[in-house]
Amino acid sequence: MDIYDFTVKDAAEIEVSFKGYRGKVLLIVNTATNCGFTPQYSGLQDLYDKYGEQGFEILDFPCNQFAHQAPGNNAEINQFCELKYKTTFKRFDKIEVNGKNEIPLYTFLKGQNAGKLGSKIKWNFTKFLIDSDGSVVKRFSPTTKPQAIEKEIATLLNAKQ
Repeated sequence: MDIYDFTVKDAAEIEVSFKGYRGKVLLIVNTATNCGFTPQYSGLQDLYDKYGEQGFEILDFPCNQFAHQAPGNNAEINQFCELKYKTTFKRFDKIEVNGKNEIPLYTFLKGQNAGKLGSKIKWNFTKFLIDSDGSVVKRFSPTTKPQAIEKEIATLLNAKQ
């Protein structure tokens, strides 16, 4: 099984196959709109603005599992992100990333290169960097700011050319 075998629901609850992301560099992030890390949306959007046309995608998965910091429904979350942070990258249905209700995508991601961060997601804004072949390259903690990942994104995009 690889990342392209997964299907998830987007913010409009429409099924989206990861097959459509084949050949792209991905940054998958569990987010929250009422978290101390929420301002990272600005940095994520900066990365998307800079690299989106080069085959880079950010996949935003709102998660209310940590201190209920993603209140609201998908439409409210989307509106907040678009108005406050001017985000234009793809947002998905609100999910759980740990426990019996975690989506299979996160079960897969956590099983890849867990390293020192362990097998559980500890908080919102945990990031997974995926190369253009669909391999999980690295997992970043919530405290890792998006700009700190930029060099690795650029390297992966250059490698696919």
